[in-house]
Amino acid sequence: MTYQLRVVPSRRLRNARRNGITGTPYGLQLSETPPGGPVVEERPFRSFPHRVSAGLEAISSSGTYPKGAILFVEGQKALGVFVVCNGRVKLSVSSADGKSLIVRRADAGELVGLPATISGKPYRLTAEALEPLQCNFIPRVAFRKFLREHGEAALCVAAIVSEMYDGTLNQVRYLGLSASTAEKLARFLLDLPHVRARNDGQVQASLPLTHKEIAEMIGSSRETVTRIFARFKREHLVKVRGSTLIITSRSDLEQFLAA
Repeated sequence: MTYQLRVVPSRRLRNARRNGITGTPYGLQLSETPPGGPVVEERPFRSFPHRVSAGLEAISSSGTYPKGAILFVEGQKALGVFVVCNGRVKLSVSSADGKSLIVRRADAGELVGLPATISGKPYRLTAEALEPLQCNFIPRVAFRKFLREHGEAALCVAAIVSEMYDGTLNQVRYLGLSASTAEKLARFLLDLPHVRARNDGQVQASLPLTHKEIAEMIGSSRETVTRIFARFKREHLVKVRGSTLIITSRSDLEQFLAA
């Protein structure tokens, strides 16, 4: 069996939201044999027992998507869950006047569309490929049946939903409890997963985001984020080397949280 998923390029997103995603410019056939690795090789499924892994593999299909493709749009009926194998996915909400807020970014090994797939409610976010993407897709009905039959998988999915909830709370903190954009950006940088703490007291983290993406995550503009980043650099609070961020003075950066 194959599953037909319709995806739309980002330039057509406005029309897709207005008219639904039927009649989109192209559709991608998902074959039953993934061209990449099996879905169970992706976290969080790789530790499952063989019988559970085999059941999950049987209901999964794989597809590739170009940069800018929309996997699903806000308000669309939930079709199923996507497991990101390669690439990154931006999950965002938009207002009627076109403003966009990135809720989170999904990297390889993460699940996209999970809450709606479990609840049966429409997708609450729009999922857009930030780069060429490969995903495994699991249809909603088959996925829910699989979770009912395999308690290990259901507990794993519950933990993932809990992590999403924590991420949403952080988002609320950025937007609701920060008095200024400088504080929002400081909170965002301090909350990044740290790669390592250096012997000189500096902290290194990965920051594979553009200023525009960061702005959309903290509810600001690209210009403002660029200006404040420049200020942080001038004051020797941070250094940026490609996609690597070095927090040179964590204590000084934390002072913005109480400002």
